[in-house]
Amino acid sequence: MKSKLFGISSIMVIILIVFTSCETISELNLSNLPGLSTSEVPLDEDTIILGLKEALEIGTRNAVDFLSVKNGFYKNPEVKIILPEELEKIDTALRKIGLSKKMDEFEETMNHAAEDASVMAADIFVNAITNMSFSAAWDILNGSDDAATRYLEYNYRKDLYKEFFPVVKNAMDNVGLTQIYKYILTKYNSIPFIEKQKYDLDIYITNRALDALFLIVEREEVSIRIDPAARVTDLLKKVFK
Repeated sequence: MKSKLFGISSIMVIILIVFTSCETISELNLSNLPGLSTSEVPLDEDTIILGLKEALEIGTRNAVDFLSVKNGFYKNPEVKIILPEELEKIDTALRKIGLSKKMDEFEETMNHAAEDASVMAADIFVNAITNMSFSAAWDILNGSDDAATRYLEYNYRKDLYKEFFPVVKNAMDNVGLTQIYKYILTKYNSIPFIEKQKYDLDIYITNRALDALFLIVEREEVSIRIDPAARVTDLLKKVFK
């Protein structure tokens, strides 16, 4: 019995010596200790940041794939871009004079412009998260289910808007929306005794497109956090557990 106790005491002394000889706990290979899984090893800074970036990149690309297909906006009531309130009276007036078909075409084309512009959003979003700090990454990891999306929106929406705006303008030209819009304004402003109207449609579409992208990115983030099946890489499985 004494020999067994001596053996156990010797092991404990050795373990204490090893612990006190290391400057930090991170120097120990804790995953090799009996009864301690690798999931209990504290994540290092690089792993946390890489995991969050990967989650955002995957979420962003999934959102882009979801929204950029034909009718990704137009046939989806959740993100469909409707006429802004400022143009509703134009819509009503022109439908009364037989331009209902043109107004329907206008709304559909407006959504197609957002779909085309969304193709470019993935790279813009990815570039926006490259400088994420460790403290921000740690707060996000331990924050709410949409913490990463909210961080991205709060810190980078203005920058994203600046980059996304010309993409939307170009998409408007490519799908013919600019021409249709000019036609509609001309028709409306030619009505006698009507106050002339002008509206920055590109600003409106840019903001609605960004709203939709953040909405779907948020959904992807929540899925990664709560659904193990959505963690499609080893890194995501390690960081989000």
